[in-house]
Amino acid sequence: MTIELTPFARTRLFPDRGRGNTIQDCTPEQFERHLNTQAPLKVLDGYAPFCKLHVHRNWTSTRCLTVPITSANRHQLRSAYEARSKAELPVLVRWFEGVEPPVASYFVVILYSAEQLAKENAPIQGDWGVVGCLYTAEPEEIPMAPITMMRNALGVEEGGSGVPMDREAYRRAVEFWDNNANWRP
Repeated sequence: MTIELTPFARTRLFPDRGRGNTIQDCTPEQFERHLNTQAPLKVLDGYAPFCKLHVHRNWTSTRCLTVPITSANRHQLRSAYEARSKAELPVLVRWFEGVEPPVASYFVVILYSAEQLAKENAPIQGDWGVVGCLYTAEPEEIPMAPITMMRNALGVEEGGSGVPMDREAYRRAVEFWDNNANWRP
């Protein structure tokens, strides 16, 4: 089984100008090599049959992706309409500014099959493509953001995967994201 970084993941996980809330101390090539040479601690099923999650110990100084919302930090939440790429429509997102989360213990690498990526007009040479990575304290998945679930349900033409909405998963995601937020340096 071969794994490769998709262009979508490369620009988000390893931006041209490094940011504190992306993967640290590692090049895209080193990251991809690690995924292909080190067995994951465990493999989790993703939200659809074409999605798998590989859990690896964090070997970098990358910090946790999310921070719990408390009365002490709620005033540091920000929001704006943003798109993940030029092809997508902007959606409302929120994040913390001015907080520093702990170093993550795990990388939860989100993989899509080559067949699915071809359907999404993002073909790869490998068997599986990295479409994202969660930096977590526990070796478990962070629920997908509700807006990402909606985008997926809209279909490939809107930047999604075409997977229908799972109402129970959506409710679990809302519960998590109502109490947690991403952060930006």
